[in-house]
Amino acid sequence: MTVRKSDREPFIHLTKRAPISTLAGLLIRAGAFVVAVLFCAIIVWIMIGVDPLTFLKTMFTGSLGIQRLGNASDFNSFWRIFTSSYFWTTVKTGCKLLLLAVALAPAFKMKFWNIGAEGQFLAGAISAAYIMFNYPNLQPYILLPLMLGVSLISGAIWGIIPALFKAKWGTNETLFTLMMNYIVMKVVDFFFNKWRGPKSALGIINGDSEAGWIRSIWKGGEAAWYKNEDLIFIITVIIIAVLMYYYLRLTKHGYEIAVVGDSQNTAKYAGISVKKVIIRSMALSGALCGLCGFLCVTSQSHTVNSNLASGYGFTAIIVAWLSKFNTFTMIGVSMLIVALENGSALMSNTYNDLGYSIAFGKIIVGVMLLFVIGCEFFINYKVVFRSRKAQKEAVEA
Repeated sequence: MTVRKSDREPFIHLTKRAPISTLAGLLIRAGAFVVAVLFCAIIVWIMIGVDPLTFLKTMFTGSLGIQRLGNASDFNSFWRIFTSSYFWTTVKTGCKLLLLAVALAPAFKMKFWNIGAEGQFLAGAISAAYIMFNYPNLQPYILLPLMLGVSLISGAIWGIIPALFKAKWGTNETLFTLMMNYIVMKVVDFFFNKWRGPKSALGIINGDSEAGWIRSIWKGGEAAWYKNEDLIFIITVIIIAVLMYYYLRLTKHGYEIAVVGDSQNTAKYAGISVKKVIIRSMALSGALCGLCGFLCVTSQSHTVNSNLASGYGFTAIIVAWLSKFNTFTMIGVSMLIVALENGSALMSNTYNDLGYSIAFGKIIVGVMLLFVIGCEFFINYKVVFRSRKAQKEAVEA
């Protein structure tokens, strides 16, 4: 019997891999990260002449915030690392990214592709800044809750609008949420230019009175370690990450989100209102993004501009995907990405004259993330080569 060429088994084909253990998945991802770092170290060595060991040391230094590496005095205690102001900068920046990733988790789990975290963040930030700028004479116990309330509502509204259109008319949520980012960016630019007036920049809002700052709660009181804006920000984000984990895993709402994500038809058959779940979940997602905007205005920047999110609304998408919507895993992934960015920034500051520019640093971080994301392919699929017997049979045919 003659076998047609088109009917022959291909030399290479992909097959779905059987589910692997959590440990095996972690080992594959860790291996991909190690390979990515070594690959980038070699690229840097070829491109600018910095040897791989120096590259690794500098990246490590920038990630942990230690200014010098190699002296025994730099490592006489891990406490030295954890009390470094540079280290805490990495942690609080990582928490900013973490909160945005956590906010995306309910939407992504129900397969609503919310690309609007950046806009929802800015909606909350500009709302908080508006109250902060126009009502500085209110008492802190009135001003801060008011700012928090309008930030949550603004972020939620910015999330509900595309959810309504998706639920009622089936619009494309990816494009809708993406375009809404640019709308709120221009709103922020409008108020930024209005408030700064003839000045070249807006600067810090209420720098003299500190009205609307979280630290205004204890202004004039005795200093204490727990009276720290960054610490409050970090603790708040960690608590939200934990609560979101239990919300998605152990509550009725979380179960409904999972069912809608698996199959809307199944959800309807089970009596779940798909429209209600979509709107409710996007309201939660937008509100948490708005909360992140509030926290950044009141505890980190004390000002607002259209670049306040630093692009983390989009980076959070990578965090959510790599973490498989597990908010505990998001903690580690967020810190890792920010650590890579900080390490690359130190490389740029140290070796800029050799050609390691900020743009080159972003490319290096992007390549590392590409390796890590790419390993997901080998976790889910395997490449199968045609056996010698099959090749021989194909030739004979």
